[in-house]
Amino acid sequence: MRKIERISISEADRERLQRLVRDRNTPQKVVWRARIVLLGADGLQAIAIATAVGKSVLTVRRWRRRYAAKGVEGLLKDATRPPRRKPLTAEKIKQVVHMTLHAKPADATHWSLSNMAAAAGLSRSSIQRIWSTHGLKPHLTETFKVSRDRNFAAKIRDVVGLYLDPPDKALVLCVDEKSQIQALDRTQPGLPMKKGRAGTMTHDYKRNGTTTLFAALNMLDGSVIGQCMPRHRHREFLRFLKTIDKQTPAHLDLHLIVDNYATHKTEAVKRWLKRHKRFHLHFTPTSASWLNMVERFFAEITRKRIRRGVFKSVAELESAIMEYLKNHNADPTPFVWTKSAMKSSEKSPERNKR
Repeated sequence: MRKIERISISEADRERLQRLVRDRNTPQKVVWRARIVLLGADGLQAIAIATAVGKSVLTVRRWRRRYAAKGVEGLLKDATRPPRRKPLTAEKIKQVVHMTLHAKPADATHWSLSNMAAAAGLSRSSIQRIWSTHGLKPHLTETFKVSRDRNFAAKIRDVVGLYLDPPDKALVLCVDEKSQIQALDRTQPGLPMKKGRAGTMTHDYKRNGTTTLFAALNMLDGSVIGQCMPRHRHREFLRFLKTIDKQTPAHLDLHLIVDNYATHKTEAVKRWLKRHKRFHLHFTPTSASWLNMVERFFAEITRKRIRRGVFKSVAELESAIMEYLKNHNADPTPFVWTKSAMKSSEKSPERNKR
């Protein structure tokens, strides 16, 4: 066996190493490293030192060499180690970004972590880091619709002006139809929710007819005038206008925000409006139905009452809708438009906040 020479240490180093061993706040890895050097200075060989400190002979020799090269300071810090995997080159990162933006996989419309990793010869985690760093999300898309209305800007200003600065002695009503609401009955009874299990319902259903909800959202207090009808022709729209006329104070002008649906512009509707001077219609731009705030109410009633409902007939569906309207109007909360006409025309806004 090769004989290990005794380590020679100065008195100052010996005293410092002994303090490190005695100090309870010293990390244990520094303690056993200091003991290796001290035992070596006392003449013990590597095997005996390894037994005494509970480490391997290779570890003992490594830290004796570290002390010989860097002194006590070399025992206090771990040596830097190269990463197990080489860092990605700038060229490789550029390749992944270029493929993500300008190419598509042969069997799909967009890249996933798996197929990009296979195509680039990298791991999924590497692809994820590259996409995250560059803000790339191939799995997401945003929908849009560019309005071709020649009077887009003027209509935006008109409608948003009613939201932000409504006229005096008048009511602003957002009016629209939610058509073809289906009375759906599940093919089998669902199971109720219980601890550890969500409620259930069958994925298939029976169609029991449809109804159309005509609604007018009062911008002032958030209340809704609603009426269910079997169809949504101009005749039904006129009937709803008459309902609005009856259920609103007669001394107030009525400014109705409606979309460009053809039934809102028929000759019969125009004649009726001429006879009822307090009604003023304001049309949203083409392909901009999001501008009508009653759409936000339709989203609420769909989510809360219709989507998960079970209706054996149209009458049951209409009864559920009218009950929801009654409860809503008992404690209404108005929606508040927050964006100017300029910001609204640039991007579909966060339309309504409760």
